[in-house]
Amino acid sequence: MSYRSFIALGSNIEPRESFLAEAIEMLANDPTVAVNGTSKVYQTAPVGYTNQASFLNMVVEVETTRTPEDLLTLTQSIEMDVGREKTFRNGPRQIDLDILWYEGTYVDTAELTVPHPRMTERAFVLIPLHDLAPYIKVNDQRVEELVNRLDYHERAGVEYYAEHVTKMDNPDY
Repeated sequence: MSYRSFIALGSNIEPRESFLAEAIEMLANDPTVAVNGTSKVYQTAPVGYTNQASFLNMVVEVETTRTPEDLLTLTQSIEMDVGREKTFRNGPRQIDLDILWYEGTYVDTAELTVPHPRMTERAFVLIPLHDLAPYIKVNDQRVEELVNRLDYHERAGVEYYAEHVTKMDNPDY
């Protein structure tokens, strides 16, 4: 049986677009994952540690036969393969993949929490997720409702960057 899931991607070390595209390609090449869609790409200011470059953020929709824990293992493996070097919390990164939502499942372990615990507070996650799934529910609220409740300044800080970054969506990339 396969399950629908949404994964957030972010990068703020150049070449940002290439890191996003590489991570999506690795997801798509895994035999247990089908990439069903990608959001638009947005540029956002860093959160937490602000003395760093702006991020490119997006969300991908996947269908997978992996459990949430196995999907986490895959996303962490992709981060390492793309070249992520862990520095410090909220620091610069080549790529970051976070499981936001996994169909019909709640997980709360030391390694993984699904739905992602801070996603409802982050415009840079909610806006790209809204591109793909405005009607899914997160903590009994539709994504569309969560986006509509965002403060104007939060929404304004998520700027449209590009329609696509993947070879799958744009053969000229």
